[in-house]
Amino acid sequence: MHFTTLFTYAIAASTTGWAAYVLEDDYMEGDFFSKFSFWTDTDPTKGFVSYKSQADAVNQSLIDSTSNQVNLFVDSTTITPNGRPSVRLTSNNIYQSGLIIIDVAHMPGSICGAWPAFWTVGPDWPNQGEIDIIEGVNDQAMNKMTLHTGPGCSIGDNKAFSGSLETTTCDVSGESNVGCQIEASGGATYGTSFNAAGGGVYAMDWTSKSIAIYFFPRGSIPSDVTGNSPNPSSWGQPVAHFSGGCDISSTFTNQQIVFDTTFCGDWAGKVWGESCAAKTGKTCEEWVANNPGKFKEAYWTINSLKVYQDGGGDSEPEPSAAPSSYAPPNSVPQSAPPSSAGQSSFQTVSVAPSSTGGWLALPTSSDAVSSAPISSYAPAPSSPPMSSHAPAPSSPPEVSSPTESSPGGWPGASPTWGGGPPAWESSGWGQHENRDGSYAVGIPAQHYRQHARHLRAHKMRRAGMH
Repeated sequence: MHFTTLFTYAIAASTTGWAAYVLEDDYMEGDFFSKFSFWTDTDPTKGFVSYKSQADAVNQSLIDSTSNQVNLFVDSTTITPNGRPSVRLTSNNIYQSGLIIIDVAHMPGSICGAWPAFWTVGPDWPNQGEIDIIEGVNDQAMNKMTLHTGPGCSIGDNKAFSGSLETTTCDVSGESNVGCQIEASGGATYGTSFNAAGGGVYAMDWTSKSIAIYFFPRGSIPSDVTGNSPNPSSWGQPVAHFSGGCDISSTFTNQQIVFDTTFCGDWAGKVWGESCAAKTGKTCEEWVANNPGKFKEAYWTINSLKVYQDGGGDSEPEPSAAPSSYAPPNSVPQSAPPSSAGQSSFQTVSVAPSSTGGWLALPTSSDAVSSAPISSYAPAPSSPPMSSHAPAPSSPPEVSSPTESSPGGWPGASPTWGGGPPAWESSGWGQHENRDGSYAVGIPAQHYRQHARHLRAHKMRRAGMH
């Protein structure tokens, strides 16, 4: 069996998989508002709104936060002939892919004149794309999820979602910039009904192949959605799934997260006559300017906002392959560490030389070895770990139970699980922690340096470090 085949098999055999999402940004840690910029220019959607700076928003009580919630308000007390005061926040961080999960306790209600949205957008609109995760206007009852792009992007009805496909052309020049749109077909997904049900969680899983949006009402939120290891593959059918005639990876780039509540404008104003004109007897602008009390429910309350990235890390180039003369052998020995009292046990799928000279052993048990660093599980071979240009040794290192550090042992190993990744990485080796806490033994550090960074950052956040 070639190493590449073994490697693929070993990953597939793991009980938890290697594509676990790793936390990249938790917006509720520290100062939420310091992670966003406040838009103060004219509304690009021609809304009847006056966006405020952070200082003005504080002075006018348009924003506030506690340790576990953030509120974004609009002015609901003042007659405003020049546009209703509101805020539009744009994240400072930029993303090329990821899993965005937001827990919303309250969103602006289904109010004539209001146009709230939670979305992402690239700076070169529409060529870098726009993804509308939560959006609606006026007295709308269901959430409308939409992509807006430049030329050459459309979606098909792949039957992989529960919502209703409204339009298929994402190009803003088609269908009056409606975009390719999927409307939620049931449930309290938006506005007044969403708030009455206690809110819920939206998750947007954005990969190079597709964009899926999930909704979980309060009381029906899977535990992993708000945990440290979200797994979209276990969530069932999304409410929206965008794929088809569109190169997702090149169309949606440099995305920033946006919250805003605007009024009237290109959408709410355009469809004003469908229901709100008759209900109010006014134009959209007249209604919004002179009826501040109608907008008391036009606010966001956010419980959580997190962004995760695939633990494999595909944003960093893969290391160059070792010369072909150093290719691993066609067959590899099998090995498994013994179990001992007081330790979690696991089995090793295989031990094999890697193409860069290291050895790979993949534990697959769901019984996590959460406290033991990788160095405790393998004594050193007779010579130091190989560089990327050294051939693989004739046999793999033995895999054994932890032993006390000695001149022939791994640097930093001790019977109390001392030592850890730095000693391995400094000598060309690394570790990979599976989602269940078990470890992959002896993976060359250069192959998983991106993943290690995500893992360390995740652990630091959990420990309250920065």
